[in-house]
Amino acid sequence: MRYTDFTPHDLLLLLQGLGVSVALFATTTIIGLLIGLTWAMLRYYRTLLLAPLAGALAELLKNSPVLVQLFLVFFGLPVLLETDLTPVQAALITLSGNTAAFIYVIAVSAIESVGRDQLETARVFGLSRWQTLRRIVAPQAAAFGLGPLAGLLVNQLQVTSLISVIGVIDLTKVGAILNLRTLKPFIVWTVIGVLYYLMARLIARVCARAETRLRAHSQWKGL
Repeated sequence: MRYTDFTPHDLLLLLQGLGVSVALFATTTIIGLLIGLTWAMLRYYRTLLLAPLAGALAELLKNSPVLVQLFLVFFGLPVLLETDLTPVQAALITLSGNTAAFIYVIAVSAIESVGRDQLETARVFGLSRWQTLRRIVAPQAAAFGLGPLAGLLVNQLQVTSLISVIGVIDLTKVGAILNLRTLKPFIVWTVIGVLYYLMARLIARVCARAETRLRAHSQWKGL
C-alpha cells in the first residue's frame, strides 16, 4: 500500500506547491510589468541609446526559448559573475525578464494604436508630452492592451511549470513527487492540470472585467 495511497500530507504538499507557483507568478508579473513599461517609455520618449538597447533586449528575450534562458541564468550566470544563485532566484530573474519582453511589445503596440490626430490635437492645445501620455495615450493604450495582456499572463502562468526542472518545488514539481510516490499518474496530473486551468480562468476573468470597466471609464470603442 506504500505506493498506492494518498495521505493528508499530500494535500498539504499540493497546497504548498500551488502557493509557490502563485507567488512566483505574481512577483514576476509585477517586476515584468515595471520593467516592460519602463522600456516602452524609453521608446515613447525616444531616449537615445537606451531605447534601441531596450528594444534589442526585448527582441532577444521574446524570441528565445524560456527553458534555455532558465538554464543560462541558473547554470551560466553564477559562473560568469562568480556568485551563487538559488533556483528561486534564477526563476525570478528568468521569468521577470521574459515577461518584461512581451509586455514591452504589448505596450508599444498599444501606444501606437492611439490615433495621431489625437496627438496632434493635444500638441495644438499646448499639452506637454507627459500630459499627452497621462491624459490621452495611457487610458486608451491600457484599454487596448488588456486583452493581449490577459493572454500573455495565462501563457506566463503555464511557463512557470518549467522552473521545476531546476529544483523549484512548485506545483509541477509536487506533481512529479506525488506521481513517483503513488504511481497514479492519471489522478495526479489531472489534479495538477485542473489547478492550472482554474488559475488561468481566474486571470482571464479578472482581466476581462478590468478591460470592460476601463473602456467604459475612458469611453473608448477601439476593439
